[in-house]
Amino acid sequence: MQAAVTVTPARIPELLLGLATVRPVFIWGAPGIGKSSLVREFAESLGLECVSLLGTQLAPEDLIGVPQIRDGRSVFCPPEAIARDEPYCLFLDELNAATPDVQKAFYSLILDRRIGSYELPKGSIVIGAGNRATDNALARPIASALINRLTHVHLEASPKDWLNWAAANGIHPWILDHLTDRPDHLWSKPPKTEEAFSTPRSWHMLSDALGSFGPDLDEETLKVIAHGTLTPAHAVAFCGYVKIVRSRFGIEAIIKGDARWPHRPEDRDLLYYLAESFRGRLVKELPVSKEHLSSNGLQTAYRAKALLVQLAEISVEVAQSVIAPDTDGNPLLPAWFLVEAARDMPRLVEARQ
Repeated sequence: MQAAVTVTPARIPELLLGLATVRPVFIWGAPGIGKSSLVREFAESLGLECVSLLGTQLAPEDLIGVPQIRDGRSVFCPPEAIARDEPYCLFLDELNAATPDVQKAFYSLILDRRIGSYELPKGSIVIGAGNRATDNALARPIASALINRLTHVHLEASPKDWLNWAAANGIHPWILDHLTDRPDHLWSKPPKTEEAFSTPRSWHMLSDALGSFGPDLDEETLKVIAHGTLTPAHAVAFCGYVKIVRSRFGIEAIIKGDARWPHRPEDRDLLYYLAESFRGRLVKELPVSKEHLSSNGLQTAYRAKALLVQLAEISVEVAQSVIAPDTDGNPLLPAWFLVEAARDMPRLVEARQ
């Protein structure tokens, strides 16, 4: 299902309070952005137990129960997990990944709030969740009759919301500091190939691993766990950040001339990270129009061109990444700076020789 309007995690409790208490709700969102946690926390806020049913691990009989003979008639007895006397939150996780037969078994729970002769206690709420087909996750079509009986909420990852949550839940300080500087690394689109990718869940996993290994974690092990949980480019950037934390390097020192670009082959991840930080600094400090360039900005532009030359002497590829456009082909740095950089490069190179 395509999202016409998306919401951040901070808005979910308010929306569920107004929606789920009167009608079933379905939360759409990419893997690992916190759908299940939000539902459990919402149920807890209402004082309701959250009973989760995972659509991919169910058979129809797990919902409708098995028949028993009573007074000469067969009666279907719903499972104990569903048939409760007190109101609760029934969470149908990965509902749209369930087989068509299992989805049909969910119909009566969603539409009529009952299974066989058992009816959900008054005050119970029903919430479903699932990934979208565009997320390269298992997702089957939901019948239009069922779609029309659910209120649909599309969740998006929010760095601000997650960082607020992370600060209060013991997430490793390296991750907090890094994502504060690079909030765009919190989430990445699921890849079409079988490889790790960045989500709030995977950053949480990495935090747990960092805490498990402790402060004496060596560089090679850090690379293993970072690349095992994050998008490759994000893993390289995070390892570079950690190396900065542990070393004398920093983009501020390089810009001021107190330090040089790291040039050892084993510091290539650090070089990439510093180059990204350098580009971010230029995007922030250089105006779109040269007419608005201050005297400090003029010095920044001149220093930036000299640093690009130094960076290219170590790695042309890394230097090109600083001035490269974004993934959609749009330039990130001002056009006037790119023109001047191309014009002045030969002169700057000659001056260094």
